[in-house]
Amino acid sequence: MKTQEELRDLLEEIDNSGYGAYNELKGTFQVGHYTLAIDYVQGDPFASPSKARIRIPQYKAQFPEKLYNNKVRRTALEDFLARRTKSAIREVAEKHRGSGKSGMIAIDAGGQEVLERTACEVNDEYVELRLEIGLPAAGRRVLAKKQADAMLNRELPQIAADTLIWETLPQSEVWEFVQHVENQAHLRDRLEEHDLIAFVANGSILPRRTGADERPMEEDRAVKFNSPDSMEVTFDLPNSVEFNGEKISSITGMGIPEGVTLITGGGYHGKSTLLDTIELGIYNHIPGDGREYVLTNPDAVKIRSEDGRRVEKVDISSFIDGLPNEQDTERFYSGNASGSTSQASNIMEMLELGAQVLLVDEDTSATNFMIRDARMQSLVHKENEPITPYLDRVQELYDEYGVSTILVMGGSGDYFDVADQVIMMQNYNPVYVTDQAREIAEEYKSRRQEDSIDPFTEPAKRIPLKASLEEAKGRKNHIRIRPRGLYKIQFGREDIEMRFVEQMVDHSQTNTVGQSLRIILEELVDEETSLNELLDQIEYRFEEEGFGFLCPFDDEHPGNLAKVRKYEIAAALNRLRVLQVKQQEYDIEKL
Repeated sequence: MKTQEELRDLLEEIDNSGYGAYNELKGTFQVGHYTLAIDYVQGDPFASPSKARIRIPQYKAQFPEKLYNNKVRRTALEDFLARRTKSAIREVAEKHRGSGKSGMIAIDAGGQEVLERTACEVNDEYVELRLEIGLPAAGRRVLAKKQADAMLNRELPQIAADTLIWETLPQSEVWEFVQHVENQAHLRDRLEEHDLIAFVANGSILPRRTGADERPMEEDRAVKFNSPDSMEVTFDLPNSVEFNGEKISSITGMGIPEGVTLITGGGYHGKSTLLDTIELGIYNHIPGDGREYVLTNPDAVKIRSEDGRRVEKVDISSFIDGLPNEQDTERFYSGNASGSTSQASNIMEMLELGAQVLLVDEDTSATNFMIRDARMQSLVHKENEPITPYLDRVQELYDEYGVSTILVMGGSGDYFDVADQVIMMQNYNPVYVTDQAREIAEEYKSRRQEDSIDPFTEPAKRIPLKASLEEAKGRKNHIRIRPRGLYKIQFGREDIEMRFVEQMVDHSQTNTVGQSLRIILEELVDEETSLNELLDQIEYRFEEEGFGFLCPFDDEHPGNLAKVRKYEIAAALNRLRVLQVKQQEYDIEKL
């Protein structure tokens, strides 16, 4: 390890050289109390930024062990420190130092959700920040003696001092943050023992400021959530925290039971807002988000139609059968699926992985997949209609397979017949109307007939074929992974479009999805292991090895990865247009 004086000498030596001279900085330096590691140097000032780590020993950082003595607390503390670092960067770093990204210092700090991520690491030995930095240059001439020296020897140590030393932090704020996150994780774990699939705390603020701003709507404009009395449940909290201006040790709100829950009401009264909030209840949220005590079963998946997506050998026969031209729906394939076939495929793909809750909104569903009313049944007889609507399967999914549904439906009262509970949204407030809905269903009998259908067929296990994934590589030995925004991944020669995978919230999750697909291709796929088993292996490695196994090169620290569920990884793989699979139930004996 080199000293800080040697770093200064090196910067002076390479000053005004060609940009490649910055490669001399790769390595580790002792800068005051901190260790500075420069792991990767960008090729020019306009290229992807350089990567650096700042580390301080725990005996100097002095963080209380109780702040990180379990996984939930450690994740919360690391998240807090990454956010604190982002604020320190804004205050300390000079932004303009030459061409391109010169002078940039950045950390992956996330948005409203608290995710396990790689930007910060806290353990018994050290605390570490993983940063991206733009080494200064004018054109291709390095600005090392003054500008780079200021970044590396003054600004980075100052950022570290503001972030990595316990005595310099707002300690009560840190504890409050960690305790809020631990409360959320604790309550989510308790949902199942209370036969609940979701919980929405009284006082929550569900609406966001704008479609592009995920912060809560201002309190003077927002209607705070208030549970119907008949659905209220109360949980004790492991930590007393400040919530809505009060110190609380327990929390009360609406518990949504297992089964079929219908959310109805007039337009613009908050139906979709409630569902949107529930779908993100799989994540913990930062204190003050307004949704920090909206908690959802972690195996809840948003389902929608998706015109034009590719589908590869999915058994959708429980929903769609008898297509024209005798198209096989037990091994359904399409390069351009319709609204109904894509929605059926999305359901079956998620059930294949073990999804326990399906979240459905009529606004993003195929109408003919959701309902066929009596008049349409009279005109188009069952023998001429290949679709069995979701209405005729939703209760069977719960009764026979334990799969619950939360459904937004404002346009068809036929769902009153199959709903276990009905919630009506009025001016963003929920009203329990299950008894009213049943009375209406009894008084105004539906004339539709439940179609004569075979029992629901469990999802077939699908086994990815390695040769098909190899096609994405092209001629290169290593497949190139490049996220392009939140919802697109360049995977070798292929682009994976994920704009309808609605429970992705962070660009770093997109990075993780891409690298997970690489691991599946390069290390795991063997033409014997099912997709679900492959993803279980990925999740196991996350738990046992952390994120390090996803980093393709040893000299590039994984500072921009965030935890993602197997459902989102599978969604990407299922949308890879070169993917081919064989179905275990049908294909193995024939191949």
